[in-house]
Amino acid sequence: MLNDTQIFPSFPAALTGQSLISHAGLNVLTSFLDTTGFGALCEDRFSQFVPDQATHRPGRIIGSLAVMLAGGGEHVSDLDVLRNSPGIFGPVPSNATVSRFVARAAEQSEAFAHGFSTLSRRLRSRIWEAAGTRNPAALATGLDPLIVDIDATLVTAHSEKEDSAGTYKGGYGFAPMVASIDYGKENGTGEILAAMLRPGNKGANSAKDHITVLAEALAQLPDTLHDEHGTLAAERILVRTDSAGASREFLHHLHSLGLQFSTSFALPVPNERFIHWINDKDHWERALDQHGNERHDAWVIDATRVIELKDYPEGTRLYLRAEPLHPGAKASLFDVDGHRVTAFLTNAPRYNVAFLDARHRARARCENRIKTLKNAGLGKLPFHAIGANQLWANLAVLAVNLVTWIQLAVLPAGHAAGVWDLKRWRYRLFSIAGKFISSARRKRLLIPESAPEAHLFTALINGTERLRQRWRNGHLTA
Repeated sequence: MLNDTQIFPSFPAALTGQSLISHAGLNVLTSFLDTTGFGALCEDRFSQFVPDQATHRPGRIIGSLAVMLAGGGEHVSDLDVLRNSPGIFGPVPSNATVSRFVARAAEQSEAFAHGFSTLSRRLRSRIWEAAGTRNPAALATGLDPLIVDIDATLVTAHSEKEDSAGTYKGGYGFAPMVASIDYGKENGTGEILAAMLRPGNKGANSAKDHITVLAEALAQLPDTLHDEHGTLAAERILVRTDSAGASREFLHHLHSLGLQFSTSFALPVPNERFIHWINDKDHWERALDQHGNERHDAWVIDATRVIELKDYPEGTRLYLRAEPLHPGAKASLFDVDGHRVTAFLTNAPRYNVAFLDARHRARARCENRIKTLKNAGLGKLPFHAIGANQLWANLAVLAVNLVTWIQLAVLPAGHAAGVWDLKRWRYRLFSIAGKFISSARRKRLLIPESAPEAHLFTALINGTERLRQRWRNGHLTA
């Protein structure tokens, strides 16, 4: 007889009628949504998309979908994970109810988009105000502005959808353009302002699309970034893009709005004078890494007087960066001394070359935000109509921002979870199981004390309740 050594314990399985709840950790999101007054705000903006006598109101429909996407769901049918636990998630709308709501909203896509934009701005105003000393608007100044990143990405469509088209990478789908806020390396993961769906064959360097998504993003900024007349404090905002945003049309538009910008720049073909000057590192200064330490193999320099800029906004400066070629990288015409030379343009009021370079290179963090947005719903657009898929993209934005806002307004400053990616929130917190009980006419959710993030769960629930009391008592007015 052969006795195998088991790697994991194995037990007989049986069904039970106990009130066991999977994904009980999502209660931190549902509690936070209710605290912000989300239901009333949705009723004010989206009531036209549901019948007057409907049981499931817009707040419940949109909130359930956003929580489901934040928890890892990918399709409307994944709502059944919430639906099977009404004790904690309430009466979740059926798939048919959601489909009817989406169909009505898609027929009036402009009205839904306007409602979602004003809803997001109102929520952001409330939550940033609640953040206190961590309020991104309060921290933004002319020298250290609020950074808005704009970047395009690709989303594959596995079936025929309205406005889908072939992409430059040989795929098929969409090329959404995303605007997001970067809080900085130590302050959190940042949040999404706008995600505009575009056909897959749209170029990343479209100045018109950059202007459109920027307008959507600026409309999302909270009241504290506007003066008493409603005018945006443009001098406290910096728009950061890759070289696709370096078109003269877009930069002149930013200049006309009074915004700062920092954008990658494709260098012109060099001549011998430029090559000789670039090789001579005596004129350069050391670059900084993201921790502010000097690098000994990378240099930066202000090249505005050496490489002429024509027809760019007044005050635009050109900076170069030189660093060793990465393993496997192919040398270009500029890489004559074994170093890759890149460039960026800026009109920032600061002139510290190394600082400006490090700040521009931090643009790479927007790639993480886009990756997170795809994991929260943007990566799998489930509908055929472009209006319905844009609605789904907006829900993905809300799902990502819910976690970001909790990090900003509820999570204690300096907590390790302040920089967690959404996937880590799902694995360590949202997936915690619980048991729903009712005793002495009180209902409670029990969480295993041995769960890795049990203390984080209770801290967020308690912090959300304190925030609710602050709003209720008028200590926060936003």
